[in-house]
Amino acid sequence: MTTPPSAHHPTGADLTPDPAATQPTAEPARAVRAHSFNAAAAQYAANRPSYPPALFDAIEDLTGRPLTGSRVADIGAGTGIATALLHARGANVVAVEPGDGMAAQFRRTLPGIPVIRGTGDDLPLTDASVDLVTYAQAWHWTDPARAVPEALRVLRPGGALALWWNTDALDVPWIAEAADRTGRHFGIDVSAEKRNVDHRTADPSGRLDFTRRTVRWSRRVPVDTHLANIGSHSVFLVAGAERTASFLAAEREHLLRAFPDGVVEEVYEVVLLLATTPA
Repeated sequence: MTTPPSAHHPTGADLTPDPAATQPTAEPARAVRAHSFNAAAAQYAANRPSYPPALFDAIEDLTGRPLTGSRVADIGAGTGIATALLHARGANVVAVEPGDGMAAQFRRTLPGIPVIRGTGDDLPLTDASVDLVTYAQAWHWTDPARAVPEALRVLRPGGALALWWNTDALDVPWIAEAADRTGRHFGIDVSAEKRNVDHRTADPSGRLDFTRRTVRWSRRVPVDTHLANIGSHSVFLVAGAERTASFLAAEREHLLRAFPDGVVEEVYEVVLLLATTPA
């Protein structure tokens, strides 16, 4: 949901403009995209995909410890999609979220879980206070030069930093075609950053040794839910209502041809990067 001066969980960061794109379609300022989620928090909470149980199994496997009883800080928690799942696995979770709208939605959704205002670049947590720091859909909003030392500061010896992203499964033909249409309309590759994430982009300093896992999963949702999901990504939120509406109207026609029963099967690959600290 992850973190410069703003919100959370967008489609991707450092989006690469299409050379053919005209100036009006160039990528908006990073901070504008990050703040865009606050006005769409309810839409985000209602329509964004969750994460599969296998992701949390992988985290437990890589850390060598159960989530049950672990002290976890979920950074850039957004509306609490990942926070709720970590809590359900028995973790003692505290959320950190910078955005007004996202934090307000979090409190409505998860009133029993604490959410603290702050960013990953300056964590409002004490030294050596957590076993696991997580970023779901959020690390690309941080400055790794600041966020890595902050994560190491708050982690206990033997703790871990886990970063993950839902990425579109581009080997599925309809998903690849939809991505192409989005790229042509907005002049950017909206999934490039998440698709290409690795240890070098996650931590350019090389201080952490990340292990990468990929978990494939899917969900079936009505066309309206799928459209509301993609419409909650930053590239849509900052593009202007008219431009976004025209794209979503055309996309609805494409989807109903592909899925005449009105139910879309979204297929994702969760990219997980996890690094442990010395015990």
